[in-house]
Amino acid sequence: MSEEDGSVPDGRPRLSLDGGVTDPVSVGQPTRTVSASDVDLTDSSLYLNRELSELAFHERVLHEAIDDRNPVLERVKFLSILTSNLDEFFMKRVGGLKQQIDAGVTELSPDGRTPNEQWRLVLDRARDLLDQQSACYHELVHPALADAGIHLVEYDELTEDAQVALRDYFEASVLPTLTPLTFDPTHPFPFISNLSLSLAVLTRERDDDSLKFSRVKVPGNRPRLVRVADHVEADAQGETSGEGTDEREGEQFVPLARVIEANLDLLFPNVEIVDTSLFRVTRNAEVRRNEEVAEGLIDTIEDVLRQRRFATVVRVEVEDSTPKRVCDLLVEQLSLSPEELFERDGPLDYTGLTPLLDLPRPDLALDNWRPQPHPRFAGLTADEPGELFAEIARKDVLVHHPYHSFTGTVGRFLEAASNDPHVLAIKAAIYRTAPDSEVIETLIEAAKNGIQVAVMVELKARFDEENNLRWVRRLEEEGIHVAYGTLGLKTHSKTALVVREESDGVRLYSHVATGNYHSQTAKLYTDLGLFTADPDVGHDLVRLFNYFTGHSRHDTYRKLLVAPTNLREEMTRLVRREAENARDGKPARIVAKLNALEDPEMIRELYKASMAGVEIDLVVRGICRLRPGIEGISENITISSVVGRFLEHSRIYYFENEGDPEYYLGSADWMVRNLDRRVEAVTPVEDPELRVELEAVLDALLSDNRKRWVMDSEGRYEQLRPGDAEAVEAHRVLMDRALAATHRAELLGDVDDD
Repeated sequence: MSEEDGSVPDGRPRLSLDGGVTDPVSVGQPTRTVSASDVDLTDSSLYLNRELSELAFHERVLHEAIDDRNPVLERVKFLSILTSNLDEFFMKRVGGLKQQIDAGVTELSPDGRTPNEQWRLVLDRARDLLDQQSACYHELVHPALADAGIHLVEYDELTEDAQVALRDYFEASVLPTLTPLTFDPTHPFPFISNLSLSLAVLTRERDDDSLKFSRVKVPGNRPRLVRVADHVEADAQGETSGEGTDEREGEQFVPLARVIEANLDLLFPNVEIVDTSLFRVTRNAEVRRNEEVAEGLIDTIEDVLRQRRFATVVRVEVEDSTPKRVCDLLVEQLSLSPEELFERDGPLDYTGLTPLLDLPRPDLALDNWRPQPHPRFAGLTADEPGELFAEIARKDVLVHHPYHSFTGTVGRFLEAASNDPHVLAIKAAIYRTAPDSEVIETLIEAAKNGIQVAVMVELKARFDEENNLRWVRRLEEEGIHVAYGTLGLKTHSKTALVVREESDGVRLYSHVATGNYHSQTAKLYTDLGLFTADPDVGHDLVRLFNYFTGHSRHDTYRKLLVAPTNLREEMTRLVRREAENARDGKPARIVAKLNALEDPEMIRELYKASMAGVEIDLVVRGICRLRPGIEGISENITISSVVGRFLEHSRIYYFENEGDPEYYLGSADWMVRNLDRRVEAVTPVEDPELRVELEAVLDALLSDNRKRWVMDSEGRYEQLRPGDAEAVEAHRVLMDRALAATHRAELLGDVDDD
């Protein structure tokens, strides 16, 4: 197989679910006809482990930091992303496994493992991944930053003048914020907050040989990196690593923790500081209350937030130089197993490096991307809101973020509705939104303008509960109808509905999307949204919003696929139809782009379709339980994963349908939780021109030979390389398409700045 034909080149290292680097495995076996009735499709050997599959995704994220084809600040960004990803993984997934173990659960996962077996495998794999992250920083990224004139230095590497200046800064601006907490017979072991960075300080008083342990929290409200030039004259910074530096090359940064550590004598006067070391605690986020017995959902969420603060510790990271007595003390006092202690070659928290991303060094970063105005909305003016609705009524509109501006599309849609005297009502389902959400402010403005506004705010959106609670209270203060969620289900759909009085009657304008109403993540996540005046979609959304605010669930929908009502049934039907077409010798193909493929029943349907001869291309960003390339079962299935400058978040489903393809987009992945335990909405895309746009998106992803990984039957991933062929990077292809569309609109005079 050659690189030029887009297939996986032989002989390259692969990331593996079994860890480390492995040899290539041939997966393109000759096709043989096997009946689904001949194979036990529940056999655990046909399924990959969910947790290990997620860690394999994090390995692909780490590779972006390792890859020297990326500019160095982009590599720093991915080191930070990996820390955030693994923090969430431990809080959610490892925390969940630990709860199952404590509850005595022995039920096997689809791949045949108990919770205890998964927990031990996950800890081993995560330990290896964290070690790789540290090696990447020390051996690759840190030297590359230094070569670029950005010096991350230790305190003792500074000149004497610089140390004096930083001591003054510490005494004036940091010391007053610190609170040492000592553990001794008169003081209990201090509470350690989740994800906080702390110093373990061992001290000895005069005429007393015993050591005392104190915890000093590194304050999160002070800059984690101290820029030396902010506190000392440039010519006093001196040399950093053997050679003199000019003004730009002498840019030095010291971790705040090291500044604190070097000046602890001001915090602990008149005692001997014997040892200091950093540590970091991760707590379980899988804290729940029974909604059915809770007095109210708001009370439930507030209680969950309180419990999460004091939840079980699932991981402690310590510097590898930490004394054994400190490690033993942390294990004992935090009720840890020895496996949950991670000794690391710091830094322990790479999110502390994110201030470097704001440095004015475009030569060290990817070219800046500015989301483009959508050609269909670009020429519309804010003082004529009716023009926007007339444009949607004329023809459906497909938007693709971050290639298209969120503010100039979704924001403009809601803004037009809020200021249009013909609009009777606006309804929106909000799963996550920005802390300073313009979307919420726009809805409040609509209510002030006399429009009926109803908002479904999902209070159970993990890690956004507090933010969403704040918005609920603000909305209710403004007299807006607010629903908090549904009993036993999370509302994950991303939908909005505008009800407008027009000359020929009331018309419904719908927005069904794959992403949240979040202006900041819309700049980083790839998401799709459909604006349509299709009355069937509109009436389906009326039913859906009535379910949110009422108590009855509709059994039928005209066009929308809604979980947990008909989504699983319809997706299963569509897959089976392709299998039947293949058996009849008709064109049959499935392409699905999604974030996760985890549901065993859907995987079995895909196996059956492959065995019937359906060509199946799956672009799965993260978790994937399905094994492709198994002879006689899944050799017609390919699994790809694209990891690059944007986070792939959109969901697209394509079914060949005998040469009359059908496309769908929406909020649901093929996971048990999305199909059975969440309220999701998926819409068909029926306009032929918009289908061409979706086809272009899928083609770009499946043609990528720069950022795309391909999985083999053992769950191992290999990143494609262009070799001598032209490099194709999906995100760049789609950015160029958006720029070209803007240029065409400019030539026609239709583009205004948004």
